[in-house]
Amino acid sequence: MSEYDETPYETDAPAEDEIQAEDDSTGGTGLSHVEEVFDLDGDGYADDTITVGPNTYIDVDGDGVADAVATDLDGDGISDQVLVDLDGDGSFETAISDTDGDGVADTFESDTDGDGVVDQVSYDTNGDGYIDQVVTDTDGDGYADVIATDYDGDGLVDEIVIDTDGDGFADTILTDTDGDGYLDTVQTESNPGGDSFQSQTGQTI
Repeated sequence: MSEYDETPYETDAPAEDEIQAEDDSTGGTGLSHVEEVFDLDGDGYADDTITVGPNTYIDVDGDGVADAVATDLDGDGISDQVLVDLDGDGSFETAISDTDGDGVADTFESDTDGDGVVDQVSYDTNGDGYIDQVVTDTDGDGYADVIATDYDGDGLVDEIVIDTDGDGFADTILTDTDGDGYLDTVQTESNPGGDSFQSQTGQTI
């Protein structure tokens, strides 16, 4: 995310990050069975899973070791959170959550530098199954300082808001005014419009 004015920034949610659920009705019994399918590596094939209680252990690479754990927090048969360790270091680097209970992940909390602290949160704010906002703490102070947003759902960033001095207020805004995928306008102010620095959802890291 260093060349804001040169490189289009695609924000389509990776296929591997979606929590998918299928409802299979049991004929004549009035009962329904929920079967979850996970494809965390995005290869088009369902990952191996073992369910124990509220937890489903997911083996992405078929080596017999779980690379992720999905948890059904509310007991409705559909996982609400998935903790992922795809680099095999023994630590979960991403927590994927379905906050609205529709069966599709909408929040992705990531530790991008491996220090054990979340420094990037991605959101599907409109529930269409694709990431449209990425909030990042680039300096590790625990506060968001870069917010990239795709307002029109075309998979490209329309606006990047930056708090360069860490005072909690946006002071640099890069905008794609013509929708061509390139950020073509830069606004730099100490406190533009007096607006506080928050994500579209009002959440900060």
